[in-house]
Amino acid sequence: MPKEPTRLPKPELDLDPDHPHVADWFHYADLLTDAERADLRRVREFLRAEVAPVVLEAWDRAEFPMQLVKGFAGLDLAGAGYADPPASRLFLGFLHAEISRVDPSVNSFYGVHTGLAMGSIHAGGTPEQRERWLPAMSRMDSIGAFGLTEPHGGSDVAGGMETTATRDGDEWVLDGEKRWIGNATFADLVIVWARDTDPDAGGAVRGFVVPSPSEGMTITKIEGKQSLRIVQNADILLDRVRVPESHRLSGGSGTFRDAGLVLQRTRANAAWGAVGVQMAAYELALSYAAQREQFGRPIGGFQLMQDLLVRMLGNVSASLGMAVRNAQLLDEGRGSDAHSSLVKEFCATRMRETVALGRQLVGGNGVVLENRIAKYFADAEAMFSFEGTREMNTLIVGKAITGQSAFVR
Repeated sequence: MPKEPTRLPKPELDLDPDHPHVADWFHYADLLTDAERADLRRVREFLRAEVAPVVLEAWDRAEFPMQLVKGFAGLDLAGAGYADPPASRLFLGFLHAEISRVDPSVNSFYGVHTGLAMGSIHAGGTPEQRERWLPAMSRMDSIGAFGLTEPHGGSDVAGGMETTATRDGDEWVLDGEKRWIGNATFADLVIVWARDTDPDAGGAVRGFVVPSPSEGMTITKIEGKQSLRIVQNADILLDRVRVPESHRLSGGSGTFRDAGLVLQRTRANAAWGAVGVQMAAYELALSYAAQREQFGRPIGGFQLMQDLLVRMLGNVSASLGMAVRNAQLLDEGRGSDAHSSLVKEFCATRMRETVALGRQLVGGNGVVLENRIAKYFADAEAMFSFEGTREMNTLIVGKAITGQSAFVR
């Protein structure tokens, strides 16, 4: 009889939808209403039953599990932020944290669709445009992507946008390239931001709803990513892509200001995603520390291991507290770009440290995919940079607190 291999401890997340997360040390979730907690329970059950079992293989294969779209649609929450009345920012924040806790790539898919794509139409669209596109997107019958970043334009894309929009009668002709566009490989529509070539427009950047595929649009998946591998990022080439005037988002300012409103919202959501990753890393490390034995006892009983766990919990608690307060300010109409930028910078920076501490505690076993913490460690690197790098967010906050701009043009 062949000898069975030694079974090593396998850290697990507690996916019981009725069990409070041990990482919510100060019970911030108690601030939610009974109805919000009930909705969050439905989300947790979906994540437990449908998302958690498939994400490791999907991450390894760098594929998006398309069957999850139907499950998300069944939650009937995609349009919650645009309902009358809209869901609270506090609830939506916890929603993003919950999804990210199980898998941040899946949260990125959800955030691009509901926050960036739907948010652009809600902020910049006319009532007719909202009615045309948002109901189907709320049902997730139509999936959206957001085309802003370019090969030569990340942090400075607003001032240096190279994609152009040229008016030709009742149509616009779009030319240029977009990069790192999440959901692009399977999206039904892409919100494309482009600079108006009319000299009288003063270089205004405008948003367009571009059906995908469209003639002249080439979408190429970006291969070889080592972070957020489930997210289907793509390069988009626009070669004389024609869209009618009715597809130009003309209900808001009609300029990049509309995108700025969307980015404020999604930057706050990105902070919540960073909170979810920290919660997962802490809970996995805590689970492992209770099982793993060295020198005849669980490592959770060693002083140095407890120090790592306490540092992780401190990071999670501080990040969660800041995200909660920012959501409350936004719900009260007192939040600002600078508030959201500080929260994103702080939470993403703490996340980077927290996942490293968790990987350290799990030791060599922490680099194995099935132990999950390696995935969070890798995913955190992309999350640290998107929705505004740390440096750009510090400049936004720095301008707010000093009254002086340190941006270089």
